[in-house]
Amino acid sequence: MFDNASILITGGTGSFGQKCTEYLLEHYRPKRLIIFSRDELKQFEMAQRFSVEKYPCLRYFIGDVRDKERIYRAFQGVNYIIHAAALKQVPAAEYNPTECIHTNIGGAENIINVAADSGVKKVVALSTDKAVSPLNLYGATKLCSDKLFIAANAYIGSTTSFSVVRYGNVMGSRGSVIPFFIKKREDGGPLPITDSRMTRFWITLSEGVNMVLRAFKLSGGGEIFVPKIPSMKITELARAIAPNMKTIEIGIRPGEKLHETMITSEDARHTIDIGDYYVIKPETISYKGPEGKPVQEGFCYNSGTNDRWLSVDELRKSLVAQGFSI
Repeated sequence: MFDNASILITGGTGSFGQKCTEYLLEHYRPKRLIIFSRDELKQFEMAQRFSVEKYPCLRYFIGDVRDKERIYRAFQGVNYIIHAAALKQVPAAEYNPTECIHTNIGGAENIINVAADSGVKKVVALSTDKAVSPLNLYGATKLCSDKLFIAANAYIGSTTSFSVVRYGNVMGSRGSVIPFFIKKREDGGPLPITDSRMTRFWITLSEGVNMVLRAFKLSGGGEIFVPKIPSMKITELARAIAPNMKTIEIGIRPGEKLHETMITSEDARHTIDIGDYYVIKPETISYKGPEGKPVQEGFCYNSGTNDRWLSVDELRKSLVAQGFSI
């Protein structure tokens, strides 16, 4: 479906955007692949890796999701949109709440309205486990964003389909603790651990990209796709990266949880299992997506009670495969 199509990635110069660009260029022949972001330096650096000369379909488009007029210009003739742009740093969002709201909520509203007006076929928005029962502002803004994208499928006169993909921590992304731990190891340590009981869901960049692109093929509009991925304790993560290094427990930061949840027991009432993924079906609009088996009553998808766990050896192998020095 992506061959000879026009695809736009908001926040396209981020970790996900670059990996998604790499995959699309390797496996498909898009008519246009538009990298939409507000950082000219990152666009310049990305263009050194993915040059327009080598990949004539590429377009580097400077713009901000807050700027509706600029989005109108960027979305002309676009078929598919991957919405990855967001302010994601939890402490920064707590200190600068209005900026996070303008980008993550106002930006989502702009994407929705312009995509609907421009005749875009499908939009898939990236979400986070922090949007579930949020404790921090970042999670709260992503919950609002998710609600906006789901409700957008009821827009009268719009033929655009809007869906959401929700997953946990991404190995090796710029916001991940993994590069931070590696840097601490190189500096001689010790490794700061927030709480020895803490767990998180983990997914690789490649898995995240594959899931988003598959969501385009499966989605009917209004659903939230959730991958079946492993959990890992923060202490095991530290042991995988620096097995002989001392750790110090520094306490949980404001807005953090001991464990993350991607599907609550309340959501379980309208959640189905489709194999590699769970799908949270919309409650306010008719469901047109893939069919599957309903999950058990009271089901809760939590990183602390997950039935899949990532071992130290598995994490080390995965990081080596991704080019990290372990």
